Amino acid sequence: MARDDRIARAKAASREARAPTPAKRGPLLARTRNLKMARSAHAYVRGSTVKFYDWLEARPSSLPSGPPVWICGDCHLGNLGPLASATGDVDIQIRDLDQTVVGNPAHDLIRLGLSLACAARGSDLPGVITAQMMEAMVDGYEDALAGDFEAEASHPPMIGAVVREAERRTWKHLAADRLRGAQPVIPIGRRFWPITRTERDEIEAICASDPVRALVTSLKSRSKKDDIRMLDAAYWVKGCSSLGRLRFAVLLEVAGGGDAPGICFLDIKEAIKAAAPRDRDAAMPRDNAERVVAGALALSPHLGQRMASGRLLDKAVFVRELMPQDMKLEIVGLAPAQAMDAARALAGVVGHAHGRQMDGAARKAWIADLSRNRSGALDAPSWLWSSVVDLVAVHEAAYLEHCRRYALGLGQD
Repeated sequence: MARDDRIARAKAASREARAPTPAKRGPLLARTRNLKMARSAHAYVRGSTVKFYDWLEARPSSLPSGPPVWICGDCHLGNLGPLASATGDVDIQIRDLDQTVVGNPAHDLIRLGLSLACAARGSDLPGVITAQMMEAMVDGYEDALAGDFEAEASHPPMIGAVVREAERRTWKHLAADRLRGAQPVIPIGRRFWPITRTERDEIEAICASDPVRALVTSLKSRSKKDDIRMLDAAYWVKGCSSLGRLRFAVLLEVAGGGDAPGICFLDIKEAIKAAAPRDRDAAMPRDNAERVVAGALALSPHLGQRMASGRLLDKAVFVRELMPQDMKLEIVGLAPAQAMDAARALAGVVGHAHGRQMDGAARKAWIADLSRNRSGALDAPSWLWSSVVDLVAVHEAAYLEHCRRYALGLGQD
């Protein structure tokens, strides 16, 4: 064995020895989550979905009851980004549907407005720009509701550049991001932890199930008769508000016919009850994983086509195959013009996702509702502006208290 190989294997063995056992995951995941939320006020917003709805419910002012449609339920900037379809087309869509329910679309608008306001503060933009971003957000959302749902999306330069970057990405980029190399091995360490024999057996079982087999063979022109073999699996330390739930990264090999073997990177994630309030009369799957998949198909077809539901360790989980083109949209260091463009474009993405589910009459009525309650000084609904202002103040205070409790003296990872 070459000396470099021996050193690499020794380092890998050392990392695996230091990784926590399943019994010790909980406290470490909680600490990681708390430190992630302490990085910035915007990071705190991303990790406090449950509290967002608690605070929203406690507000005295009432919100409009928009037409009941599938909503994201956690519509912040980090949950929007480029996604590839099963055929390789790339567009900006909603990329995280853990909280999806059939509910009030106004909740997505407020959550997105809060996220945009926090991003503006993080970019040190003046308050007047935040007000103008809310106006641009509503403009973009209304334009999307009234627009052509079959037309090709048009993005401002900043976001268009991200889409073009996503389109150029290949498996090597995904491997470099997730695996630190092109070899189909998951590196045990800070991001990936070892799993138990029981976990491995159950992961192999779900990967052999009909829904997951249909999922992985439906992409990239694979055949349903192809052989599927699990190469590696690990517990995945990923996300923020979801840290603490079951999450596994899995590498599969799909081989058949005369084609070279293909590698699939699967993300298996536990689905829990949504914090977002649902419409009381809505028909939704009772199983939380089936709910997430149904919401994804309605809101983000590119993602929904690449998902399946199942059970693992007696918990509802959903499975998706990651694609190299899937990226998180990072909105940092915004100039005023970029802030306005981003607000308008991303609200348009949400407007398309909502509007596709409505008929013409419902879209027209919802646009009319959004046009009400506007003052002469602000071309955005007063309920939206007041909700965002109140929630920014509440989140800022809660964020500082969170830092005092969880990050003071500990540093940040």
